[in-house]
Amino acid sequence: MSERDRVGRRGGPGTLSAPGTLSSGGEAEDAAAPGRQGLLPDEPLPELAARYGLKPSAARPSPLAYLRQLWQRRHFIVAFATARNVAMYSEARLGQVWQILTPLLNAAVYFLIFGVILDTKRGVPNFIPFLVTGIFIFNFTQRSFIISSRVINDSLPLIRALHFPRACLPLGYVLIELQQMAISMVVLIVIVLGFGEPITWYWLLVVPAIALQTFFNVGVGLILARIGAGVDDVSQLIPFIVRTWMYVSGVMFFIPALATLYLHAKLSYLMQINPVAVYISLVRNALLTSLRTTVGTYKPYDRALCEAQLAAVKAHPTTSPAAVDHCHLVVGGGSLWMYGAGWALLAIVIGFFVFWRAEVTYGRG
Repeated sequence: MSERDRVGRRGGPGTLSAPGTLSSGGEAEDAAAPGRQGLLPDEPLPELAARYGLKPSAARPSPLAYLRQLWQRRHFIVAFATARNVAMYSEARLGQVWQILTPLLNAAVYFLIFGVILDTKRGVPNFIPFLVTGIFIFNFTQRSFIISSRVINDSLPLIRALHFPRACLPLGYVLIELQQMAISMVVLIVIVLGFGEPITWYWLLVVPAIALQTFFNVGVGLILARIGAGVDDVSQLIPFIVRTWMYVSGVMFFIPALATLYLHAKLSYLMQINPVAVYISLVRNALLTSLRTTVGTYKPYDRALCEAQLAAVKAHPTTSPAAVDHCHLVVGGGSLWMYGAGWALLAIVIGFFVFWRAEVTYGRG
């Protein structure tokens, strides 16, 4: 027997003692081999992970931890939104000019249809600023909802490649729309001033009104992102829903002055307190002194007096529409602010928890 065979039988250095393993010799050394070879100790894996503070990477964090993660990535959200906003019109010849042209063209189309052809401006002073304000404010919510409903499915490559709180995506896209809204507000102010509306301290109220609307958009956007991640058809349905919503939110007409709502106080009230109508009214009341003054001349709603006034107008068609001032049920400014804050708080709280509960499911399947 050769020397190499004798060394192998003794378990000498570099010999095979079992299939696939090397023995360095001696029973004592064999006992220490698992440690040197990187084998796991004889300990349950959950206890080992707990001892070293390890956690499953796909585990859903607690709500507070999730909020902290979102706050830590606030710079990423802002940078992401800004980059997408700049790139949105990068391939167009006019580039960023479309950020101004788009709201102006929308306003021109709606004025032609609702201001000239359908003549919905009755009872509204300074109709063009009134109309443009409603369009711009509603467009902020409309675009936020539509884009949020498909944001998860559109971002699957990013979700599967990087680990980050998925709520960053709806937040980022609502922020894109907020940046677009800021540009639209510059255009709106020019239009308002051009049609003779004075600058007053009420204009400062536009900032908290837009802030409340942004929180509302984020909350509902989180809900739509959660639903849209599981049901692709939602993104196809949302445009029809928000378009119907536009027609009952007073975008093109003044809800209290709508003749079909006379004697229907509850319907008028419900239309005025729906979230989009609330935010539109808050901004209009802040910017348009003419509207504020007109509303201030309305008498308190009284059904009996309204019926008598309507009968008088019917008997004498040439009577001024102001003769039905007891028919206007107007939700006051203080109530509008409470409704605006309530809708924003309700949406952001419900939206956060709805989206957070499905955090670990986004991007799978």
